[in-house]
Amino acid sequence: MHIVVLFITLAALWLLWSGLYLPLMLALGAASVVLVIWLTRRFETIDHESVPVHLGFKVITYWAWLLKEIVVSSLQVTKIVLSPSMPISPKVVQVQSKSKGEVRQVIFGNSITLTPGTLTTDLDDNGLVTVHALTEEGADGVVNGDMNDRVAALPGFGGK
Repeated sequence: MHIVVLFITLAALWLLWSGLYLPLMLALGAASVVLVIWLTRRFETIDHESVPVHLGFKVITYWAWLLKEIVVSSLQVTKIVLSPSMPISPKVVQVQSKSKGEVRQVIFGNSITLTPGTLTTDLDDNGLVTVHALTEEGADGVVNGDMNDRVAALPGFGGK
């Protein structure tokens, strides 16, 4: 199962990034994907971490939601920066991560940092996340938004 998912993923990415659909290029792309599959099998590196099939559809929907949030936040920050009055109100807030595992807490902190206008400055051992926000609305979004719930609902990540 892992090999099939890896093959489909590599082939789709190759097709997406190459942009060339000539017979020779398709053959070379297929050969490169087969070579990578053969090497990963030979080195015994295909497992649940390298090809996380067990994470399922929820992770893909989270990535899509996060991408949407990044775009929306980018537009908001662009509007603020281009405004002559620069309506910023920097604020530092703390929010308790609802996730129990360390991996999910780091995903939560990284998701905050990926969203323009917010920056995770600290994540302590108890899951308390300190965030710097460019605006008060951004700070409220971190504290009251649903990112915390979405990360806590992600499947397949172990933790303490």
